[in-house]
Amino acid sequence: MSKKEYELIELPNGIRIIHKEVNHTKIAHVGIMLDMGSRDESPEEQGLAHFLEHMAFKGTSKRSSYHIINRLESLGGELNAYTTKEKICFYASLLDIHLDKAVELLCDITFNSTFPEKQIEKERSVILEEMSMYRDTPEDSIQDEFDELLFPNHPLGRNILGTEQTVKSFQKGDFRSFLNRNLNTEKIILSSVGNYSAKKIQRLATKYLKDIPHKNHTPDRSWFSGYTPDRKEIKKSITQAHFAMGMPSLSIKDPNRIPFFFLVNLLGGPSMSSRLNLSLREKHGLVYGVDASYAPYLEVGQFAVYFATDPKNLKKSQRIILREIEAMKTKPLGNMQLHKAKNQIKGQMALSEENKNAIMLMMAKSQLDLNKVPDINSVFEKIDNITSGQIQELATSYLPSDQMSALTYLPE
Repeated sequence: MSKKEYELIELPNGIRIIHKEVNHTKIAHVGIMLDMGSRDESPEEQGLAHFLEHMAFKGTSKRSSYHIINRLESLGGELNAYTTKEKICFYASLLDIHLDKAVELLCDITFNSTFPEKQIEKERSVILEEMSMYRDTPEDSIQDEFDELLFPNHPLGRNILGTEQTVKSFQKGDFRSFLNRNLNTEKIILSSVGNYSAKKIQRLATKYLKDIPHKNHTPDRSWFSGYTPDRKEIKKSITQAHFAMGMPSLSIKDPNRIPFFFLVNLLGGPSMSSRLNLSLREKHGLVYGVDASYAPYLEVGQFAVYFATDPKNLKKSQRIILREIEAMKTKPLGNMQLHKAKNQIKGQMALSEENKNAIMLMMAKSQLDLNKVPDINSVFEKIDNITSGQIQELATSYLPSDQMSALTYLPE
């Protein structure tokens, strides 16, 4: 996005508003993103950021949980939230004639939550059920446990949901303490996409955010270092073998991030023509699905490959994956292969630009992480400049087979 495509406005208290005006839509997408997440918890607070996100919907100084839920739903709108390792976000989509109501409600639940004690007890049970649901879903739980294997004894390795022990321990004061310690108004973005001007969203944001005092608390984040590869097998009451492998990778600000993302997409991205899908599913019929992923964080990233298969096919599937990774290092992509891979990833990115809600969330995250919103054309230019040799170098440098960690779930 170029400067003409979005506008950035800063309020006196440091909160920034980012807006992209789009035509031919009646829907407004608006969200508030805070630069704090599960990595900002102490070990005793594990799961607190996610619990806080739930509690924001349970009552403010002027609304009950019932009134929060119905405020936008009664207008046909949607209100939602999520927590990641580094972010908490509250967002809404609704008819733009009700934009004022969405902005007011989002500001209310973000800054005026009262964390009612009765609601804490109810939500505690809900989160414990959510944790049970994840444990019963091996494709979800293996990814959480794999984080722990890669980043042991570090906040990035902890499960965002927390543990039963920590979730059962949280009280009203814990939420206030976490917010007070981590709230930095200079690291809060109100992001908006819709068919209205930046002046309109600025007027509304000013109306509801002007009284929020400037705060400049910086999370005391411990940097991850000292990775050692690890392998672990766990027996579970399941029928398939589930397998995750990978290692720490490039951070969000690494200049090679886009070429590496391209490499991972080529290896095991969402398309049916990814290297791993063609080998494991189409050629050998060993899996229903396989994917390679890359998640960049502040100082480090995570590369991972995941699949599930019949236990008797596990070793063969692992060998094929390692063979494909080695091929990325030793066999240069032909010009036609490289050209097709570039067109594919650019097409995927252009399609995601059609999702206005995703754009709104991406703008907020990019502004917090990179202090800018990348223009899709400049990203395309970086992709166009990727060479076959560069892919080989990145695969050699950042995917050494002897440094991969592995986690396997096996049937009991």
